[in-house]
Amino acid sequence: MKPNYRRCVSCRKVGPKSEFWRLVRQHPSHTIQLDEGMGRSVYLCPQAECLKAAQRKDRLGRSLKTSVPQAIYERLWQRLATVENPKSSLT
Repeated sequence: MKPNYRRCVSCRKVGPKSEFWRLVRQHPSHTIQLDEGMGRSVYLCPQAECLKAAQRKDRLGRSLKTSVPQAIYERLWQRLATVENPKSSLT
């Protein structure tokens, strides 16, 4: 069976779905969640450059057709820090 391919909203890289973070605009509440739920979704590479460009150019908000709260970006930056430094999260 072929893997599901997705595209990063920031750098436009194509890859298997498992390589990306998923952000979902819930229907009908229009709240943003990470990795779960049904609704409009976008995918983002777990890299600092992609997250920085997505935040600066509001690529997530435009793709999701809603404003993305600052708290979501903070959670993504925290998640990125744990991905880049997995040993620091264990101590």
